[in-house]
Amino acid sequence: MKLLVVGGGGREHAIIKKLKENPTVETIYALPGNGGMVDDCTPVPITATDIDAIVTFALDAKVDYAVVAPDDPLVLGCVDALEAKGIPCFGPRANAAIIEGSKVFSKNLMKKYGIPTAKYEVFSDLDAALGYLETAPLPTVIKADGLALGKGVIIAQTLSEAKEAVHAMMEDKRFGKSGERIVIEEYLEGPEISVLSFTDGKTVVPMVSSMDHKRGGDGDTGLNTGGMGTIAPNPFYTPEVAERCMREIFLPTIRAMAAEGRPFKGCLYFGLMLTADGPKVIEYNCRFGDPETQVVLPLLKTDLLTVMQAVTEERLADCPVEFSDGAAACVILASEGYPGSYQKGYPVRIPDDLNAEVFAAGVKVQDGQLVTSGGRVLGVTATAPTLPEALQKAYAAAEQIRFENAFYRRDIGKRALAAKEE
Repeated sequence: MKLLVVGGGGREHAIIKKLKENPTVETIYALPGNGGMVDDCTPVPITATDIDAIVTFALDAKVDYAVVAPDDPLVLGCVDALEAKGIPCFGPRANAAIIEGSKVFSKNLMKKYGIPTAKYEVFSDLDAALGYLETAPLPTVIKADGLALGKGVIIAQTLSEAKEAVHAMMEDKRFGKSGERIVIEEYLEGPEISVLSFTDGKTVVPMVSSMDHKRGGDGDTGLNTGGMGTIAPNPFYTPEVAERCMREIFLPTIRAMAAEGRPFKGCLYFGLMLTADGPKVIEYNCRFGDPETQVVLPLLKTDLLTVMQAVTEERLADCPVEFSDGAAACVILASEGYPGSYQKGYPVRIPDDLNAEVFAAGVKVQDGQLVTSGGRVLGVTATAPTLPEALQKAYAAAEQIRFENAFYRRDIGKRALAAKEE
């Protein structure tokens, strides 16, 4: 089989490595991919949002199956366009990808169908939003309605911070059209849990839970990032919590989307907060999370392509999906300065004998050498029977990788280990 994977980061590399395990797979094209993936696929310099070019390439290359991984092409209708030309896909169509593409849509969906989430108000008028903030409890959360590269959410501790965020989104257009409407919602407290799930629009199969580490610095200090590391499984996601999430969140969401005429097929990501009142939805993503994918898929025992095809063909109920009982840990190696400004173009040296998997994110080949090209450069993932062992292996491998201005958090998994000891 010839496969096509749309995207070019660590998440896509993790997906590609797992798809390679299927013996029927001959070729995997990554659009655009990156220079660190060349041993696992064929990168093609077509951007993930150039839908017409993606479709043309897929037809010319006689691709048998496509996986659309990032949010932008899903919201833009990449799956719709490929399917219209007879190419089966993994990923939601545009009318279902709106669950991430519009926070207003997802919040209204949850309110309509009684799915637990934070209380909220929607605004499209600047003065009305500023007026509401005068009486809103602090801290408060301000979200741009549309996609904003994961940066359209501000947790404001003070009234002045909240007003500054509203002005930045609605007046200064920091996130373009994404900030024309905003959501102001209550701040929830508790452990965060990420649960990716396979769903064919009728059946939902949660994957192993995970815990992301968003802040750039140790001790959860510094700016929010796209994720500095992950562990799986998440110790706060007990069997009791899982059962409640299935009953109150997962199945109701899938049924709500079907009832709205927007059946969701693909990977639906549930970002959850385990509050004193039980689990609540912080956000939905219409795709695999990054870097959560880098710890979840290495624990998947079932063939990934088989599961994806079952999703596409709406027969997930008949497809067993199994995960390892072990643990996984991912440490992100980033460029100093990220998520702000940082230097690029530094040579990357990865030993051949690492006892871990390396997922390439912000790298490219320049003059025949792998160099840094992004903020999050590599994801280093290790699996083991226990979380302490997985963390030890991941950090041991991370310490052997070299590039100038590299940094990484030294406390990935610390909260999880503390929770397991309680």
